[in-house]
Amino acid sequence: MAEYYIGLMSGTSMDGIDVALVDLQNPQPALVCARTLAWPENLQQQLTQIVDHPSSVSLQALGQLDAATGEAFAAAANAMIQESGIAAKAIRAIGSHGQTLFHAPDNTPSFTTQCGDPNRIAEITGITTVADFRRRDIAAGGQGAPLVPAFHQAVFSAPGQARAIVNIGGMANLTLLPGDETPVIGFDSGPGNVLMDSWCRKHTNQPYDKNGDWAAQGTCQPALLDCLLEHPFLKQAPPKSTGREMFHPGWLDEQLDRLPEKPEAVDVQRTLLEFTATTICEALETHAGNTGQLLVCGGGAHNTRLMQNLSVRLDGIETTSTEAFGIHPDWVEAVAFAWLAQQTLQGKPGNLPAVTGASHPVVLGAIYPG
Repeated sequence: MAEYYIGLMSGTSMDGIDVALVDLQNPQPALVCARTLAWPENLQQQLTQIVDHPSSVSLQALGQLDAATGEAFAAAANAMIQESGIAAKAIRAIGSHGQTLFHAPDNTPSFTTQCGDPNRIAEITGITTVADFRRRDIAAGGQGAPLVPAFHQAVFSAPGQARAIVNIGGMANLTLLPGDETPVIGFDSGPGNVLMDSWCRKHTNQPYDKNGDWAAQGTCQPALLDCLLEHPFLKQAPPKSTGREMFHPGWLDEQLDRLPEKPEAVDVQRTLLEFTATTICEALETHAGNTGQLLVCGGGAHNTRLMQNLSVRLDGIETTSTEAFGIHPDWVEAVAFAWLAQQTLQGKPGNLPAVTGASHPVVLGAIYPG
């Protein structure tokens, strides 16, 4: 009998709300349908403003944003239910990642902040909602991220096959599946699309560089690339996670200001693409030199130039999309949070301490009955 869950995901790119309706009755998730729904424009602008300028937000604005974001998530879930033709009462739960506003796992005390009121999601949809996944891992001494490696291990691991999964969203994160009894490793390698997207919006008025076509017209600037690669996060050993708090347009401007002459905009875009590719490849070489396959998911899987760059750099490693292994690259993270909701309702841990640095496995999230 089908066991339906909905996963809701919006990452650091904030380019839309990913919604996936999944049947989780078997170990291999069966994707029923999935869509990306646009954020209401004014809400997306408010989210971007707060993430880029966190000190500017008032408690009143934060409360209103939390409520409005929760309503947007609920509307996305309801739209998916209507499209699927599956009754809401047949859906066991919704797993909502929320929208990250600030992630500070290395603060004292450590914390992470997501918005998107799950009370409203449960009330508006009538479906039990599981949310606030990250903070329990942080309470147990972890980074609170990345959480998807546990899902990657459950779905993509194979005995005797050393694989890596890279999700290239706003940030890029890696899961290293050794194929033996060695613990799974997972961590953020650095920026994925976030700097490329913001630079593209600024200079072309387009939300992203489709296929990497604009970057392909430019020339990598070694001096700028060297400046970018000096960021201390890149040398930090796992477990580690990052976000727009570290890698944001203001930081990029600071690196450009260090140069004696500012490059052309198109050359900066090409350099940012090289930056993403370099940080992913160096992380793989450092921590998983025996990897035989690299499975790519997230929006970066559609960047033809970036995928070509990775394939050339990782000579000898088969580089392909997760679609070849059963899940389209656009929906891996949304499916993962549906799966994490199931783990929570079953009382099973959702974190991997070797990945997040938590002191022990914990059941993640809070349950809001429908």
